[in-house]
Amino acid sequence: QVQLVESGGGLVQTGGSLTLSCVVSGTIFSVNAMGWYRQAPGKQRELVATITSGGNTNYVDSVKGRFTISRDNAKKMVYLQMNSLKPEDTGVYYCNADVQTSVFRRMNYWGKGTLVTVSS
Repeated sequence: QVQLVESGGGLVQTGGSLTLSCVVSGTIFSVNAMGWYRQAPGKQRELVATITSGGNTNYVDSVKGRFTISRDNAKKMVYLQMNSLKPEDTGVYYCNADVQTSVFRRMNYWGKGTLVTVSS
């Protein structure tokens, strides 16, 4: 059984910063790509940023230059440093991981999400 648990969400003013963390636990052979997604009220879930096991990153245009995704492979953790936050960054942020649970089995997992609220 694999679990992803996010932390670090909260209420912050416009222009502020937050750092989200996500830890992957359970029966894990290896963790491949990891990422952060968000869902604003009344909107569909969207990709925010991804990072490969080798450290290659990808960001949605709206967060480029403000957000930084990173990971610690030894700790099986992924982070999202969010700076210069805007009200439109408000939403539930979900951690996602592509996990190899054995040599032959690979599955995609989601965390339950952490709420980020940016006040204007």
